[in-house]
Amino acid sequence: MKTLPLLCALLALTSFGPKPKLTSTKLAPGLTVGVPQGFTPLPDEGIAMKFPSPRKPLAVFSSPNGRTDYSVSVRPTTFGPDYNVLLPMYKASVQRLYTKVEFLTQEVRKVNGRDFVALEFISTLNDSRRAAALAPLKKYEFIEYAVQGEQLYIFSFSAPAEEQAQWRPVAQAALSDISLK
Repeated sequence: MKTLPLLCALLALTSFGPKPKLTSTKLAPGLTVGVPQGFTPLPDEGIAMKFPSPRKPLAVFSSPNGRTDYSVSVRPTTFGPDYNVLLPMYKASVQRLYTKVEFLTQEVRKVNGRDFVALEFISTLNDSRRAAALAPLKKYEFIEYAVQGEQLYIFSFSAPAEEQAQWRPVAQAALSDISLK
């Protein structure tokens, strides 16, 4: 019973901690994001190595040690902005990508007056293709999706799972500072 007041006091003190510092960055006409302070744009060569895909992300920003990334991608879509339909679809898509997914947040939320599908989770990827399997790769990830016309915007924050406590407030702040018009 004595631990409950202590826990409440700890939560109250940490909720008033300093907000992560973000730098407002315009990526395209009508699209501005808050990039965590200290993150730098990844050059094309770095993007090609970290994000091998036929479609390069619109922008990728990395932490000073290069272990944490914030990326923004744009893809064509034929889906309308019915976010209550998109949420289970994107959740299932995430679950297919990984061996295990532990969701922390799965919701349709408003950011600057616009709806987004928000999925925050810990992903685990096991390598079962090799005879001597490698240790599972665990990541903390926060992804938001928004439809604008015929474009799907994907905002993704990814960090090592063991650094979740450090990066979660930063990810939440960054993904709450998106202006898409």
